[in-house]
Amino acid sequence: MDEELIAKLRNAIIACNREEAIRASQEIVEKGLDLVKVIEEGLVRGAKEVGEKFDRLEIFLPELMMAAEAMQAALNVLLPKIPKEKVPKKGVVVSGTVKGDIHDIGKNILVTLLRANGFEVYDLGVDVPTSKFIEEAERVGADIITLSALMASTLGGQKDVIDYLKASGKRDKFIVMVGGGPTTREWAEEIGADGYAETASEAVKVALELIKKKRGG
Repeated sequence: MDEELIAKLRNAIIACNREEAIRASQEIVEKGLDLVKVIEEGLVRGAKEVGEKFDRLEIFLPELMMAAEAMQAALNVLLPKIPKEKVPKKGVVVSGTVKGDIHDIGKNILVTLLRANGFEVYDLGVDVPTSKFIEEAERVGADIITLSALMASTLGGQKDVIDYLKASGKRDKFIVMVGGGPTTREWAEEIGADGYAETASEAVKVALELIKKKRGG
């Protein structure tokens, strides 16, 4: 029964059906399912399939945006119901999509999963100026800065943030992680990022490992 409900939510995301996503989420909350598992197996897997359909040109930008809205509507139901004691604070993250890039579905999934796994996340949104990442990270005492880029033409924005940190003598203060469609492990190493992940779920694992390492665990 649990798996059926999770599949129902996942299918609502794939079908870009906001109302059905809300109904499924409410039913899931009523049944008392593990909401972290629901987000990972329902929303994240659904969003991944939507992204793959978009890549294959089976759906287009309007459908992609509708799927993102359905996912956000589901999150609005699920996230407030996750008991805080289940997700002790693991660290502070500043997250955003780099300058010139207005894509946010991947970033939104990452932000959601990080929060579900106990991170305090400050989401700067999209088209974020280089200096804003650093200003916000210093303001909130961040452990990690995550830089999303969904277009090859904006990848340089990730390098700009790292270069800015180096130039201002603040590189060692923050863990910097990069991700997004055109990002690769080779690119991450080339620009001096601390971490890279191909998926949001993997990014959470990398973030936890890097935090542990930073704290000498």
